[in-house]
Amino acid sequence: MVGVSRVSILRSLRRFDERMPIASMGRTALSKVFPDHWSFMLGEIALYSFMLLVATGVFLTFFFVPSTAEQVYTGSYAPLHGEELSSAYASTVSLSWDVRGGLLMRQAHHWAAHIFIGAIVLHLCRIFFTGMFRRPRELNWMVGVTLLALAMINAFAGYSLPDDLLSGTGLHIFFSVVLAVPVVGAWLAFFIFGGDFPGEFIIERLYVAHILLIPVLIGLLIAVHLAFIIRQKHTHFRGPGRSNANVVGSRMWPTYALRSMALLFFVAAVTFFLGAFAQINPVWVWGDFETATILSPSVADWYVAWVEGALRLFPPIEFTIFGHLVANQFWAGTVLPGLTFLMLYAWPFLDRRITGDRGTHHVTGRPRDCPIRVAIGVAALTFYTMLLIAGGQEMLVQYFGAPVGTVRAVLRGLTLGLPFLTGAAAYGLANALRRSEQPGLMQLSRTDLVPKRRRDREDGDGDGPTPEQEAQERPDQRPLSEVPSWMKTRSGGGK
Repeated sequence: MVGVSRVSILRSLRRFDERMPIASMGRTALSKVFPDHWSFMLGEIALYSFMLLVATGVFLTFFFVPSTAEQVYTGSYAPLHGEELSSAYASTVSLSWDVRGGLLMRQAHHWAAHIFIGAIVLHLCRIFFTGMFRRPRELNWMVGVTLLALAMINAFAGYSLPDDLLSGTGLHIFFSVVLAVPVVGAWLAFFIFGGDFPGEFIIERLYVAHILLIPVLIGLLIAVHLAFIIRQKHTHFRGPGRSNANVVGSRMWPTYALRSMALLFFVAAVTFFLGAFAQINPVWVWGDFETATILSPSVADWYVAWVEGALRLFPPIEFTIFGHLVANQFWAGTVLPGLTFLMLYAWPFLDRRITGDRGTHHVTGRPRDCPIRVAIGVAALTFYTMLLIAGGQEMLVQYFGAPVGTVRAVLRGLTLGLPFLTGAAAYGLANALRRSEQPGLMQLSRTDLVPKRRRDREDGDGDGPTPEQEAQERPDQRPLSEVPSWMKTRSGGGK
């Protein structure tokens, strides 16, 4: 009886597999090859941190109250006991002090957001410097850039939900930036906030976007990103036996699957270790948000601090066009971020224009092979790093004891000048690596850093190349002593 049922089950499974070839698809998936280089794990770190964000976020939704309605706080934190607080802020404090494991989950959620965005940024940097945004991966690059934008927006929304003084200050800056948009700024601010700042519905709207709308979009884009990878196959670094027609690495099962699971547990361990021992965003210290109060010195999270730095450094230039005021917040808070992501979206096509490379690439290029790309990338990273540092301007004023005007002037000079210096240095080092074929920067010698023309001049004692050297470099010309007499011409016109 058991034998008959087993045969029946096998026959049914075989018939099902004939109509839906799951077995062959499974064999293909399990035999898929993944590269072994550690940098390919950056995308997986982003994926696993997003999974941790979803898991911890589900826990937090059971206790957070997304409302600005006031209530009397009756929790365990004594300094706020009996105070009238917004429901969002009171529930966040209660979650941190009265819910078992609540503070751990809150802080792990916050750290996972940092890891998620950081891993995406590093992943995009790897793709940029190795040229793997080129054909046929232009669309996948654009999907990755969109993921970065959505991750930053969602992180800012979650950062603003507790309605504490620090997040309220950030929302106030955001309101000013939206309001500064010419023509439609007032309408946009009214639509987002539901009225004048701070509005009555902003927390509820941010909550819906943070836990539902944006996470769904991120999940869909991750699925599209993975589908592109499966369809176009993985890239891999150049080496013996590696070409555009194959992928060298480990098979999905069992080697890569076990390694990937270990990475998942490692990311979870690091995230919860930080959540347990590294304090982040202690909202009970800041206090609840009041419109007339500003927390100083206040520093935003790093993924938006560069925008705040731009707002601090941009000169107070305002003018009117057709009766509409164009405030300085518009340039630093709207135009700069817009141009940043516009350049990221357009970069595959700009790079194709610069290099003239229209080929198909499955083997990653070495950064040294395109020094101009390295120079542009390093200069851009320097520029945004300086803006990020400028976002903590008050901290620098307190640390150095210098006037605000002096610190701001120095930051402006460094932000505008330093990218040219680092870009030029990166260009020179990439060129030196390409000429010398050394394996890395540490192996470069002083001679490798000297351009070839300069080395040739130094070898010739500065007097230029000898006739013999010219003959070797230009075979079509010979020294005068080797030219037959009948080929020599006379000067002066006489016989």
